[in-house]
Amino acid sequence: MHTHTGTDARHLPQPSGDVGTDSSSNTKLCPPPNPPPPNLPWIKMAVHGPVVKIHPVVLASIADSYERRNEGASRVIGTLLGTVDKHSVEVTNCFSVPHNESEDEVAVDMEFAKNMYELHKKVSPTEVIIGWYATGFDITEHSVLIHEYYSREAVNPIHLTVDTALQSNKMNIRAYISAQMGVPGKTVGVMFTPLTVKYIYYDTERIGVGLLQRTRDAPNRAKGLTSDLCQVGGAATRVQDMLTTVLAYIEEVLSGKVQADNSVGRFLTDLVSKVPKISAEDFESMLNSNINDLLMVTYLANLTQAQIALNEKLVIL
Repeated sequence: MHTHTGTDARHLPQPSGDVGTDSSSNTKLCPPPNPPPPNLPWIKMAVHGPVVKIHPVVLASIADSYERRNEGASRVIGTLLGTVDKHSVEVTNCFSVPHNESEDEVAVDMEFAKNMYELHKKVSPTEVIIGWYATGFDITEHSVLIHEYYSREAVNPIHLTVDTALQSNKMNIRAYISAQMGVPGKTVGVMFTPLTVKYIYYDTERIGVGLLQRTRDAPNRAKGLTSDLCQVGGAATRVQDMLTTVLAYIEEVLSGKVQADNSVGRFLTDLVSKVPKISAEDFESMLNSNINDLLMVTYLANLTQAQIALNEKLVIL
């Protein structure tokens, strides 16, 4: 939990002086007098709120924005896009937003953020603004100001921090939601409560993540794309490994070494019931038939390609 006290975050960027514009159309969010300390201690507490589900493309985009940041910039910020339901927030996309920071103020190009979101809606109308991200480990007083802006763009926006500097030898990724704290008529502050973060992916994203993981063992951190046949073989190997794991678990449950889990049993029963009942002979016949069809399509494609090449030669003559 991160707390910032000393002012009401809802009234930080006021037109009377806390918000201004410069010649580059950036909106300046000036901190109030006596700003809160930027690095407060971490307090462990129970996590309450929606589960934040993050797709790999979001993390890749944030890392890319950090690598392409302007010279002298300590961090980058951006808008998070996705969908919201009753129990979770799914982050499916993002884009960086230009900004400048100093000890006294932070200037964010809000016009750029609005234009980018309008363009994004034309491509993905179902994705809405759900919060914002920042690279770094801590939440500062500038983060409170920026969070207030996104509070006007989304209901209960989330704040995602990505430690691209690897301060703890790994990329810590944390999500927060803000809440007001204080006594009526007294000093009011903002409390950032951590949320549970999970990583999910579509099938297409899983292929990319698997390829990136294989580069860890490569000497030059590079790995070429595999052929379709190799991908099928790799998928079959992974399925075989998973079946081995499932069978080992079932044998341990039957022998009494492991306590049975009813939810796992129901899942396995549902999984087995979805497998079509077919004899080995019929399956082999169907597989051979499909292979023959594939070979015929490949043959016709090669024949068409040769015909086109021959026609081009005849035209030249």
